[in-house]
Amino acid sequence: MIKKNISIEDLVDNYPELIIPLKKHDIVCVACGEPLWGTLGELMDKKKIENQDEIIEEMNQIIKEK
Repeated sequence: MIKKNISIEDLVDNYPELIIPLKKHDIVCVACGEPLWGTLGELMDKKKIENQDEIIEEMNQIIKEK
């Protein structure tokens, strides 16, 4: 289950299927060419993304359907 405190490294390593959906929300990561570390929540805060809970819910749905 994805939560705001998951590290970007763990997210990419454990859920590579989320890279493209995250990019759709302008959340790019090291696998997408932007060397960012920290947590998903920190990255979303840095990018001033307001619908964070909706995005996390979408990511968890993608994992569930896999």
